[in-house]
Amino acid sequence: MEKTDGGNPAVLVLEDGSLFVGKGFGAETTSIAEVVFTTGMVGYPESMTDPSFAGQLLCFTYPLIGNYGVPSIKDLDSMGLPRQFESESIKVSGIIVQEWCERPSHWSSVQNLSEWMSSEGIPGISDVDTRALVSKIRESGVMMGVLASGSGLTNRRGLLKTLKDSSRYDNIDFVRRVSPKKAQLYGTSEKTVVLMDCGAKFSIMRNLLKRGFSVVRAPFDYSYADIMKHDPAGVVVSNGPGDPQLCTDTIKATARLIESEMPTLGICLGNQLVALAQGGETYKLKYGHRGQNKPVVDLITGRGYVTSQNHGYSVTRETLGKTELRPWFMNADDDSIEGLVHQTKPCISVQFHPEASPGPYDTEFVFDRFVSLMETGRMVGEKVRSMKA
Repeated sequence: MEKTDGGNPAVLVLEDGSLFVGKGFGAETTSIAEVVFTTGMVGYPESMTDPSFAGQLLCFTYPLIGNYGVPSIKDLDSMGLPRQFESESIKVSGIIVQEWCERPSHWSSVQNLSEWMSSEGIPGISDVDTRALVSKIRESGVMMGVLASGSGLTNRRGLLKTLKDSSRYDNIDFVRRVSPKKAQLYGTSEKTVVLMDCGAKFSIMRNLLKRGFSVVRAPFDYSYADIMKHDPAGVVVSNGPGDPQLCTDTIKATARLIESEMPTLGICLGNQLVALAQGGETYKLKYGHRGQNKPVVDLITGRGYVTSQNHGYSVTRETLGKTELRPWFMNADDDSIEGLVHQTKPCISVQFHPEASPGPYDTEFVFDRFVSLMETGRMVGEKVRSMKA
């Protein structure tokens, strides 16, 4: 695909007929996906490579994106993982910005944003009134959209028809697309954690590896028997894209894990899968929680935390009464469920991202609580059974 460094026309059309005209950058192509927004001010390489954004056109509310460029994916950390990326490639279907920086300044930058996107076939549109777009999404809810530049602009009227004829985000099994096809081992420790990779971020593995565990990165459809072959100390059910109710294989395995009292930690999508595995239900949020400044309250301690989040679905609180799960964290903005803890089994889950990347690292202690579960069968110092639904 040809690339553009900005200046060529591009359009964004929403399913309600709204038209946003701007300038294209990245690859000259057409992309159809769900339009969402993030309020994060930094961390665009991490966000764009987060598998949870698969199937989505991401609008950045911060007005300037790309000012520190793009580092090399060959720059690895001490654990052999790309230092500034959360997966092996860009996972968003396209990005929408007010302005992008053509000449970035940072010692680690090897290319600008447009060059990176072009190399991976990802389109972008700039010079868009992102405030107006976000206001529309907040009022009407997320909706499908089509971003077109280059040859895709030759038939603007046909773009809306193409959009309406396309599959909706909620009906596509994106987890299957981003999960690895086979298991892979990271680390050399005799203590092992199995990571059910539904679209896991590298930083989840980083947090487990630096706590002295080897990590088996397993496909989303790994069965309970497959997991147990690795004799794990615990299992993490990861973040990922799409509707959690489509993840029937992972839900089934998670139910078996919890019932067998295998220490289990769910993160983001994993939080929803834990709820579904125990008989709870989930629903789609109007416009989701995406950003690095999302406040949550720990219902055990009463403490508040600012968290990094990226999700469009949530656990239905009213359905927890028929389970042994109780709320652990609550969203301070809309009272939605941000974490769960099992009353009798060594199982905890959070809706936010304790590994951050990008965002604040205030809730990394969640991984320490998981280590406590693996070592003692309980969260040290927490009176879990006193919690109410």
